[in-house]
Amino acid sequence: MTNTGAAWLERYVRAWETNDPADIAEVFSEDAVYDYRPDGSDSVTGRDAIAADWAAEGDEPGTWTFEGSVLTESPGLVVVQGITRYPGHADYDNLWVVRLDDDGRATRFTEWCTERAG
Repeated sequence: MTNTGAAWLERYVRAWETNDPADIAEVFSEDAVYDYRPDGSDSVTGRDAIAADWAAEGDEPGTWTFEGSVLTESPGLVVVQGITRYPGHADYDNLWVVRLDDDGRATRFTEWCTERAG
């Protein structure tokens, strides 16, 4: 498995598009923590729990688009900046801080998500 930030981002978007637990498993380590808020107040812990959360709350394929890129990376750390668009609804600016293990899977994912002003 390639452990560059761009490869991780590609796998993440694929998992987001499919909501398939196997695709999600390629993105997160077994004991990963997914922080939906930077303060950790609504974190999900464990790859299986993250996959279940995505299945329950995930965006339906085709209802959104994402444009993003790796802003910076260093060994074990990737920062992604992007925009998620939900046509007819809203656009969101995203900043993700991702800690990676040696296999290129996220051990911790923290997102900042802000709705764009109309």
